[in-house]
Amino acid sequence: MEKAEEILRILEGNARLSTKEISDMIGIDEEKVKDVISRLEKEQIILKYKTLINWEKFGVEEVYAIIDVRVNLTREKGYDDIAKRIAKFPEVHAVRLVSGDYDFQVVVKGKSLKEISFFIAEKISTIPEVRDTVTHFVLRTYKEEGVLLFEDEEDRRLAIVP
Repeated sequence: MEKAEEILRILEGNARLSTKEISDMIGIDEEKVKDVISRLEKEQIILKYKTLINWEKFGVEEVYAIIDVRVNLTREKGYDDIAKRIAKFPEVHAVRLVSGDYDFQVVVKGKSLKEISFFIAEKISTIPEVRDTVTHFVLRTYKEEGVLLFEDEEDRRLAIVP
C-alpha cells in the first residue's frame, strides 16, 4: 500500500482535503490517491469521515459520562461478548477494554444527567456479567481529537522592565 499511511495521516488531520490537494502534498498522481482511498474504504480501514463540533460554543447542551465497568467472565461470555453487547446501545460512543481496577471504559452521551443515570441503571447494570460500575460525568472538555476547544486569553499581566 504505497503512500497509504501518508494518505491516512493527512485525512486524519483534515478529511476535507481534496484528492488533488493530497496528491500535491505527497507527490503522486491524483488517480492513485483516489484508488488508495477507495481501497482503504472497501477494506474498512477508513471507517468514517467526521466533523468535530464545539457544541458548547454553539449552545447545544450535551452530557457525556465515562463509565468504568467491572465484569465477571464466564465460560460462555468473555470480554468480546460483553463489549459487543454494550457497544450496541445507541447511547454508547466508545467501549474500551482497559487495564487496572475495571475492565471496560464506556463513553456515553445523553441529553441530561438523569437520562444517563437511567441508562446506566436500566441497561448497563442489568447485564448479568456486570459486577459494578463507577460513573464520571464530564463537566467540561478542553481538548478533543487533538483540537483545543478554548481560545487563548490575552495575557493581561503588566510587563516588568528592568
